Order: sequence, then C-alpha cells, then structure tokens
Amino acid sequence: MPKQELEEIRKKITSLDTDLLALLATRQGLTNRVAETKVKNQIPVRDQAREEQLLIRLIKQGQKAGLDPHYVTQLFHVIIEDSVLNQQAMLARWANPGSEKPLNRVAFLGDKGSYSYLATQKYFSRRPGELLEIGCQSFAEIIRKVESGEADYAVLPIENTTSGSINEVYDQLQHTRLSIVGELTHPIEHALLVPEGVEMSKIKTLYAHPQVFAQCSHFLAELGNVEVKPCDSTSAAMIIVNELRSGVVAAIGSEAGGSLYGLKAIKSNLANQKENHSRFFVVASDSVKVPLQVPAKTTLIMSTVQQPGALVEALLVLKENKINMTKLESRPITGNPWEEMFYLDVEGNIADGPMQKAMEALRGMTRYFKVLGCYPVEEISPTKVAAVNALME
Repeated sequence: MPKQELEEIRKKITSLDTDLLALLATRQGLTNRVAETKVKNQIPVRDQAREEQLLIRLIKQGQKAGLDPHYVTQLFHVIIEDSVLNQQAMLARWANPGSEKPLNRVAFLGDKGSYSYLATQKYFSRRPGELLEIGCQSFAEIIRKVESGEADYAVLPIENTTSGSINEVYDQLQHTRLSIVGELTHPIEHALLVPEGVEMSKIKTLYAHPQVFAQCSHFLAELGNVEVKPCDSTSAAMIIVNELRSGVVAAIGSEAGGSLYGLKAIKSNLANQKENHSRFFVVASDSVKVPLQVPAKTTLIMSTVQQPGALVEALLVLKENKINMTKLESRPITGNPWEEMFYLDVEGNIADGPMQKAMEALRGMTRYFKVLGCYPVEEISPTKVAAVNALME
C-alpha cells in the first residue's frame, strides 16, 4: 500500500512539472511580445524598479503559501535573467538583419569537454541555427579559423578570477582584424578526474592546462609529490587519462567534461578561490550593432605618447564623459622595448553620444587607437530586494 501511495504522489508531481514547463513557455512568449514593444518605443530592456516590485509581491504571496522568501527570490532571479537574455538576443537579431545563419561554425580551444567547449555550448544555446564545433589546439589556430572563413565565430577565454588575464589572447586580439561581438562568464569548477576505481593516494601523474595548475596551486601543494604535466587544454588532459587507463594518473577539469570520457570526479572544488569564473570573448569577422536599449560594453586598445601623465589624461576623457572603465590591461608593444599597449573595457555603446565624443577625443590624443568591439553585456546582475530581510521578520 505505501508503495502504491508513493507512486500516486509521484504521478501528481510529474503532472505539476509538466504544467510548470507549459506556464514557463507561455511566460517566455509574453516576454518576447514585450521585447517587440520595447523595440518600437526605444524602451530599455531592464526596469529595475519594476523587477523589485515584482519580487516583493511574489515573496509576500509565497509566504502566504508557505514558501521560503529566499527560495522564491532565487527561483525568480533565474526566470528574470532568462527573460532579459532572451529579450536582448531578440533585439540584437532585429538590429542585425541577415546575421542569423542555419549553421554556426565555432572555433574554440580543445575538444569536447574543455571549458571553452562548455562556454560555447552555453553562449550559442540562445542563438538560432545548428552548432558546428571546431576544436583547436592553440589560440592562434582559433583566430586563423575565423580569419580564413573556416569558422564563423571564435570563443576565447580572456581572464579568470583566480589566475587573472590570459595574455596570449590579448596579444592575438592586438594583431587581428576580427571584432568582439559578445562576451559571457562561465563558472569554472575544477575536479580531480580519474578512471573508475582509482584512489587519490595512488596518483603519481597529473595532467591539466597550465592555467588550471595555477588556479589549483593550493590543492597541488597538499597533494604532495605528484608529477604535473601541462596540456594544451583540459579536454586534452582528459583524453590522455582516458587512453592511459592507468591506476596512477589523473586529470583536472570539469565533472561534466570528464563524464564525456568515462572519467569520475573523486574530489571537487579544487580551485584556490571557490568563486572561480572565466570570462570569454566571442569574436567574428564582422562587428555587430548593439541596440541602445541593451546594456553594452566596448573594448578598446590604445598607445599613448611617451610623456608624463599621458595615460592619466586619456583616462580623464572617460571620466569627463561619465563612462565607467571596468578593466585596464597593459601589454608590451612588439619591437618597441618598454612601450605598452593598453586594453580597456568600458561600459557604453559606440552608437551613444558620450561614447562617440570620448572616442573622438582619444583618437586625437593617442598614437594608436582602435575599437576591438562593442557587444551586449550578458552578465545579468540579480535584482536587489532590500525588503527581503524585513519580509522574513
């Protein structure tokens, strides 16, 4: 009898889950109609005040139904983020007619299972058309694939919250004619991956990408006398361990990637910083137009004249035009000892007045100036609800 009763309850849950999916699909359809209205009336995608009012109302309704406020908040953060990203993607398609393709050929570092592969899957899941994955063994090869027309896009890791900027990618961007058309942030969750039955105490050799070793240096120190062997990508490390099928080798990579090669995670959260994320650029042959309703970033490179205060004067141009700089990176200029090229990420759209004014001023005061790309911001900050704690009291 208890088993039969359990089955009946599970059937009801399954039915409710089906209803929930149908309701979410209906809600998504309505948000698409909202996007159409925003295009016609030049209304920004996000309305933070409305989102906060919505969450407060839902939290109160949830409490009456016996639901925890934090549960309701987390649930609707995901729903709101999905709605915003879908609206942004729709606005971008309308602003760039003819950009949709039946097949998106995308070059990335490594093979299936690498972090770049997972980031590629994530980014293009919101884009129409099928995805053709082109794994590459170096950043230079990735760039060449797009420059030669063998690929439509490239996905390149640019920085990590633990190990910092990836200088080789910055150097590649300096010398390519490709444009940055998108960005995304992807969580990096390092795990120790082994064939079935391998124990951590028996591991003698560890394979991973050099960046991964840098991000997991504390774990490596705890592991003790283990030989580390750098690979071109995390997927290359997984492939080697899968082929060796030895009881004394392991790889570091994502648990999702390891499962593609029959590897099991025996220890997780290996990174020095537990909040470990990588930021990726998406680049293509042609630049994109970002609608003014969509939050945008612009990446610039410039070299200043060799005189005291030149960089400060250039940065003051951004301040005067109320443009927020989110990143400043310097890289040596090849062939010019002790001279630097500066990479800047700023919040702003090159179609907007303040940005145009700032760029005109920077062009006039720098030795070299180039826009690497203007692209939509895809990192959606959660709606802040100051009233949550008060509502819980």
